[in-house]
Amino acid sequence: MGDFTVALNPPKTFRSDNLLSTTNRISPAARGFQTSLAFKPRVFRGIRASVMPREGQPQQQQQQASSLGDALVNSPRRNDVVEAIGRTASLSNCLSETNLHATVPGLESKTRGKVRDIYDAGDYLVLVTTDRQSAFDRILASIPFKGQVLNQTSLWWFERTKHIVSNAVVSAPDNNVTIARKCSVFPVEFVARGFVTGSTDTSLWTVYNKGVRNYCGNVIPDGMVKNQKLPKNILTPTTKAADHDVPITPDEIIERGLMTRADYVEASEKALSLFEYGQQVALEHGLILVDTKYEFGKANDGSIMLIDEVHTPDSSRYWIANSYLERFQNGLEPENIDKEFLRLWFKSHCNPYEDEVFYILYC
Repeated sequence: MGDFTVALNPPKTFRSDNLLSTTNRISPAARGFQTSLAFKPRVFRGIRASVMPREGQPQQQQQQASSLGDALVNSPRRNDVVEAIGRTASLSNCLSETNLHATVPGLESKTRGKVRDIYDAGDYLVLVTTDRQSAFDRILASIPFKGQVLNQTSLWWFERTKHIVSNAVVSAPDNNVTIARKCSVFPVEFVARGFVTGSTDTSLWTVYNKGVRNYCGNVIPDGMVKNQKLPKNILTPTTKAADHDVPITPDEIIERGLMTRADYVEASEKALSLFEYGQQVALEHGLILVDTKYEFGKANDGSIMLIDEVHTPDSSRYWIANSYLERFQNGLEPENIDKEFLRLWFKSHCNPYEDEVFYILYC
């Protein structure tokens, strides 16, 4: 595998020198975080409106969630990170495009996704997470270090969800790179939701606000408002149509031959388990995992594997837990650490689906 992996050269592209070994290792950054949580399947009871201490929970942990917002703002590391991102050199060195197939032996072709450049390497795929920022099925800009954040966040979660479902990760030779096993990818994204929210055409709040009460096979009760918690977690699958995602029901997935009934049932159960576990871990750290999406594939042995990314701020919504209830009661948008602020800004300044030219976004 060392024949087709390389080290990143920050200024916008890759160089083929300084090859790295990729002998079945996960990035040190993915191993460097620790959590004391022990997952017990299906014991998660859902997110409360406010972060409440559990009986017997140490006072230090009880205070952790309530102080998270302050910690994010006042962290001594915050200024260092902001300064590094804001430097002119960083802005000009965003990893916006790669062309490994032109210089690295063994890479047969390149597929350019919205965020990832994917290279075919025989039995494996080389996935490079770039700094490209997407929303509304468009590329909006490039943001320094974004690709590294996404890749290392996914690696952290891949490592910690193997008790729920296996994944395709083989190694991570660079902060922006993951080597993955090939599999037969299901043409369905499993969107897990815990709240009525969102701003895109397929988001739950958008369709609910238009009067839809049965969405992707889920019956949603009347009388709900934006950012309200659902009675239970649900799945709203999507599939690709041309250059955008479209919602689809479980019956339609099976009728159209996108998945067998057995595969859909197994994948949907794993998606809900992953979401419940993700909510559990997030809440322990003062966050609400609002919604996210999962993608699965089928390995040669017939087993279902988790692929793509897991619980990143690109694929998920995260809210600050301790301020959610007060802001919800006052009709304010929750404090978030995802890209929803970007979607809201663009929707308030233009039509992101129809306008040919967007406003220029400066990092």
